[in-house]
Amino acid sequence: MLELGDMPAISRRTVLGMILAAPAFGAAAPARDGMGLARAARAQIGVTKAYDASYRAIAYPQGDVLRTTGVCADVLVRAARDAWKIDLQQRIHEDMVRDFDAYPSRRTWGLKRPDANIDHRRVLNLETYLTRQGALLKRNAKRVAGDRFDDPLPGDILTWRVWGERPHLGIVARGPEGVRVVHNIGFGTKEEPLWMFKLHGAVAHYRWRV
Repeated sequence: MLELGDMPAISRRTVLGMILAAPAFGAAAPARDGMGLARAARAQIGVTKAYDASYRAIAYPQGDVLRTTGVCADVLVRAARDAWKIDLQQRIHEDMVRDFDAYPSRRTWGLKRPDANIDHRRVLNLETYLTRQGALLKRNAKRVAGDRFDDPLPGDILTWRVWGERPHLGIVARGPEGVRVVHNIGFGTKEEPLWMFKLHGAVAHYRWRV
């Protein structure tokens, strides 16, 4: 068998080029960039036209309610699946099985065990998971105006407490100038300017790239 050093120079270059190009072929993992997540969130506009927070029994893994409806958390769950082939339903369920008490389910909702039907569709659980993944850039000890985030980039994940108490989540579609956010706050998935959140409490800013 010929070794790489025994090949003519042009053959060595060809082989090395094939090695460097290998990630572009086959089953290579998708690039987990923020723009991909932002595009996948935007693609839900006009598809998800309603908001429905009711409990639903869904498949596991890769479970979902009808894409024509959902909650704010579903925007992130669907975008992660579409852009990065990451199933947050499965990841959060497995993490909660490992360390249930790290999540707010027991103290907030009085639950005794993980529930793969709903856990990934709750903003508080998504905040916990993203923090445990090292994605947290900043969390406000005191809630500040809802349009006060430091240089959000496309694909960043922002969370609020709407009217002071209701957890809410959105994905940055454009930034850091003229920041726009994709979210579902009750009327289906929409893209809106960040300044529209100024009456709500800004809680956390995440940049998840893993």
